[in-house]
Amino acid sequence: MLKRDFFKGKRVTVFGIGLNGGALGAIEWLIQAGVREIIATDIRSREELAPTLEKLKKYKGITYVLGQHRPEDFVHVDMVVKTPGIPWTNEYIKKALEKNIPVETDASLFFQLVKNKTIAVTGTRGKSTTAALIAHILEYTGQSVVRVGINQIGFLSELGKVAPESVIVAELSSWRLSSLRKLAWRPAVAVVTNFFPDHQNYYKSLEAYARDKQVILEFQKETDAAVLNMDHAVVRGWADRTLAQKVFFSQQGASLDQGVSLVEGSIVEYVDGTATSLFAYEAPFLLGTHNQANVLAAVAAVRTLGITPSKIASSLKTFRGLPHRFEVVVTKNDITYINDTAATSPDALIAALDTCTMPVVLIAGGADKNFDFTSLALVMYTKAKAIILLKGSGTEKLLPLLEKLNAEKGEDRLFPVVTSMQDAVTLAEENTEAGDAILLSPGMASFGLFKNEFDRGEQFRKLAA
Repeated sequence: MLKRDFFKGKRVTVFGIGLNGGALGAIEWLIQAGVREIIATDIRSREELAPTLEKLKKYKGITYVLGQHRPEDFVHVDMVVKTPGIPWTNEYIKKALEKNIPVETDASLFFQLVKNKTIAVTGTRGKSTTAALIAHILEYTGQSVVRVGINQIGFLSELGKVAPESVIVAELSSWRLSSLRKLAWRPAVAVVTNFFPDHQNYYKSLEAYARDKQVILEFQKETDAAVLNMDHAVVRGWADRTLAQKVFFSQQGASLDQGVSLVEGSIVEYVDGTATSLFAYEAPFLLGTHNQANVLAAVAAVRTLGITPSKIASSLKTFRGLPHRFEVVVTKNDITYINDTAATSPDALIAALDTCTMPVVLIAGGADKNFDFTSLALVMYTKAKAIILLKGSGTEKLLPLLEKLNAEKGEDRLFPVVTSMQDAVTLAEENTEAGDAILLSPGMASFGLFKNEFDRGEQFRKLAA
């Protein structure tokens, strides 16, 4: 088992410095653990990485390799710590593995050093909100909770907060889960919110994406719990991948053997097939049917830990959600500005349009992740009164589909393509009237025009305020 003192006097390469604090916590922790030298390498320039480098300048023992990667930095070191989004097929990762250099992520290091009870959440959508809500409910009951991976919270940066009694609540992407397979790691409670096609610019197949997601279940034992979405056939089928007790959740009112279901406005719990109404569904700050599923997943998870219905019901009324996820930023001049920048897939954008009850002026588009936009184009065309598109490879694929719908319907709607959030918001405001909403829900990735999806959302928030 890896111990903290392993790092004393070692040389470690950190592969991918990042702009949103991704590697910052890892580098700071490695320095505190006593490494002799960190080689921090990133293909981006010093200017591009300035916000992160500014925070690191107080530390000694860091060698920066920027604008390039050097093969020697992956074979003449004691360990490589990679950013989760760098694939295992990367040529430099392969070089390290060929030389038997251990390759880790922040999550794989964290879970080698921490053995506390863990509730882990994955899924294509809803994992951040679900994980944050689970943590909120547990904190509401007075438990010591350490959050990792949720809404840009790191892993190694949180190690110092872990006490013997702490419960870990972790959000885990498929990328981070892929690094846990070799550890045969298992959470006490695994939650899978849903599964949709995504990250097809990263994975060669949908099956490969699913295999990484399933790591959360694979090594569980009979004493653990797996919380699965009954309404998603794919996720329901994953019950065969785990030895854990299966607990389901359903917002479609399904009768269950074990789990919770939304029935006529109340959350009903099933134990060995017997139904008991727990409480009326009330989560005032979580709008939309997609958030109903998130709430049910969280309720099912904390019930496996014995949290009482009254505590859960009270805590739901005080949970205000997360930034960047259908976040109502402001209402001014009777126009509501909604920041949903975390919607980086067509399904997420469609869910946002379904949630919004006001007439919508939509800001969408960006970089492609190898999605088919045919269905999305029709939903956007039908549900948005005006559409402003952010320039990118995905927008180039989407625009002809919107223009085709224009021709089929004999209409002459315009779909302007802009290169800045300033232009997008200005155009959106020009197309609104009292009672409308300006919705930023891109349905695509952010790279190209923005540092990351959070930068995209922050720019929108500042312009809306």
